[in-house]
Amino acid sequence: MKLEQYRSAIENSNILSKTDINGIITFVNDEFCKISGYTKEELLGQNHNIVRHPDVPASTFKDLWQTILQKKTYKSTVKNLAKDGSTFYVNTTVFPILGEEGEIEEFIAIRYDVTQSIRLNEALVIKEQELEQLNATLEQRVNLQTKELLKLNQTLEERVKEEVEKNRDKDRFLFQQSRLASMGEMIANIAHQWRQPLSELNITLYKMNKLYRIMGNEQDVLFEDIYGHAKKIIGKMSETIDDFRNFFSPDRQSECFLLSLVAQEAIDIMRGTIEKNGTKVVLNIKKDAVIKGYFNEFSQVLINLINNSNDAFCNQKIKNRLISIEIDTTFDGDAIIKVCDNAGGIESSILDKIFEPYFTTKHSSVGTGLGLYMSKMIIKNSMMGNIVAYNQNDGVCFTITIPVEDEEGTSNE
Repeated sequence: MKLEQYRSAIENSNILSKTDINGIITFVNDEFCKISGYTKEELLGQNHNIVRHPDVPASTFKDLWQTILQKKTYKSTVKNLAKDGSTFYVNTTVFPILGEEGEIEEFIAIRYDVTQSIRLNEALVIKEQELEQLNATLEQRVNLQTKELLKLNQTLEERVKEEVEKNRDKDRFLFQQSRLASMGEMIANIAHQWRQPLSELNITLYKMNKLYRIMGNEQDVLFEDIYGHAKKIIGKMSETIDDFRNFFSPDRQSECFLLSLVAQEAIDIMRGTIEKNGTKVVLNIKKDAVIKGYFNEFSQVLINLINNSNDAFCNQKIKNRLISIEIDTTFDGDAIIKVCDNAGGIESSILDKIFEPYFTTKHSSVGTGLGLYMSKMIIKNSMMGNIVAYNQNDGVCFTITIPVEDEEGTSNE
């Protein structure tokens, strides 16, 4: 009775088949029929190579027969071909069954389906190749942009001299000098803005590499999420370069967008650094508003403020790290966004200098003193708004005020 129960348990939980000593099928269970797509009538009496996949080399089957004819057990992962032409993979164990005098009477093969695992591994390999291609392309683009910036820096002084020689008029000379100086600041700020996305990219790629080694089927969605985040950061870096290169262009077009969207975009871009530093970011939308300006530039302002708070957390060794972003409108109808932290605040003696160009409290290797200066330029010149900083409770708070766009796309200034 127990032997019959054991046999039933094995047949119902595994893919089974039996062949004679010539490889002719004498028995298959329902699981074998289900995965192969053949009926029992179509399989019985056929050579077992009916499910052989043409991609499998003949040497594999030669090794199989050499092993089992020596009365040994053969184990392998085998690629097979179903009746409908689809591929399936099984972990296979083949046992020779011996008679009373030790001669081989038949062969029994026990299998279990590993198709999903094999396909997941193949998908991971493809994703890894795509990631390597992205990395190679990113390095090429960074090198190209760096060469262009170096070339521009090398010719900047010559261009100033040429303008001085061509234009003797004092007002025109001052205008050109101011424009070139601003362009020089923009070039330095491009390098500053690239540093943080590159850091984000390193963190994200590290996570992908770690997950690649340990993830199982249930983690596939998380893998795709991190992979998508990496590609998003790469795209954001390219957009930032384009935005800064077009900063003085008279033809660039402003757009209307929700404050909540640009705030969420900045948080998503900074997600890797936020998680790495153990920082909690709370987005509180009291009343959303539509503003007019340049989405990517405003996103860089918020990214810069979040990054400054993270640096302050590390310098002050704050344990419970909190950044709050609040969106609301004033009684006058202006949009207002506040970015506050609990990193200890800014010394009152330098609070009125933080928006000046090249003023920084950071080491030169991590700060240029242009982040807050450029943020103020963007808010003032591109958004027609204002930004102020003040200490509040146990941290600093930046308040940005911008005119709201009405339903017809006109400003409520």
